[in-house]
Amino acid sequence: MSEHKRKPLAGVIGWPIAHSRSPQLHRFWLNRNGIDGDYVAMGVEPRDLEQAIRALPLLGFRGVNVTLPHKEAVLKLATKVSDRASLIGAANTITFREDGSIYADNTDGYGFLENIRQNAPGWRGADGPALVIGAGGAARSIISALLSDGCPEIRLANRTRSRAEFLAQQYGAKVKVVDFLHLDDVLDGVATVVNTSSLGMTGQPALNLSLKRAPKTCLVTDIVYSPLKTPLLEEAESRRLRWVDGLGMLLHQGRPGFEAWFGKPAEVDEELRRAVLEG
Repeated sequence: MSEHKRKPLAGVIGWPIAHSRSPQLHRFWLNRNGIDGDYVAMGVEPRDLEQAIRALPLLGFRGVNVTLPHKEAVLKLATKVSDRASLIGAANTITFREDGSIYADNTDGYGFLENIRQNAPGWRGADGPALVIGAGGAARSIISALLSDGCPEIRLANRTRSRAEFLAQQYGAKVKVVDFLHLDDVLDGVATVVNTSSLGMTGQPALNLSLKRAPKTCLVTDIVYSPLKTPLLEEAESRRLRWVDGLGMLLHQGRPGFEAWFGKPAEVDEELRRAVLEG
C-alpha cells in the first residue's frame, strides 16, 4: 500500500496520559468529516521521547499533540519551531511533514483567545490590565497571547513568588509581579482575570480570591474544566460578571493540529462540547 493511502493517524503523547480528553475531541472531528482515521493516546516515558517521535511518522502518524512532561523537551527534536512556540519555550502540537521535517507549534494561547472570543463577544485583550494567576507553562502561553492581543499590563501572581519573577523577566515591563496573598488588592481597573493554576480543580483547594473589587466590566476565566464551573467562576456569576469556562480552550487549541494533519475543518460548537464532556 502506498504511503498516501495509509489510514491517517494522529495522537497525543504524555506521561501519564489516561486523563486526556483529546481522543474524544479529535475522533468527534474525524467522524463529523467522514475521515477513516484515528487519534490515539500514547503513554511515552521521558527517556523514550526521542525514539517515539522518530518512529511515529514511520507508522503513518501525521502529527501528535504533546502534553506534560514533554512540552519543552520536544522542541529539541523539531526541525522547525514556530515563533510562538519559540517564545513560550514549549510546544503542544507536532506535525510530521512530507519532506521528513518535524514542525513544532504551541496553540495554547490561540485556544485561550478563541475560547474567550467565542463565548464573550466583544472582549479584547486591549480592554485593560489582566490579572494572571499561576506561573507554569499555561501561564506563559496565556501571557504571550494577551500581550499579542494588546493587553497593556499583566499583573502576575504565583504561590512561589520567585517563579513569577522569573517569568516576568522574560516579558519585560508590561508584566508586573503582585503578591499572591493579597490578590484582592490588585483588582482595581482589571479587565480580565485568568486563573491558570490548579486551585479550584476537582480535589484541590479553591483559589483564595474575592471578586468584590473587580470592575463590573471585568471578564473572569479559568483554564480548569474539571469542574466545568469552578468556585471562582461561581463567584463571578453571582456578582454578574462575564465569565468563560476552560473547556473551550482545550477544544480550540486542538483545531490547528487537526486541520494540518487531516486537511478538514474543525468546528467548535455545543455538540462538540457535549461529546467531549460525556466522553
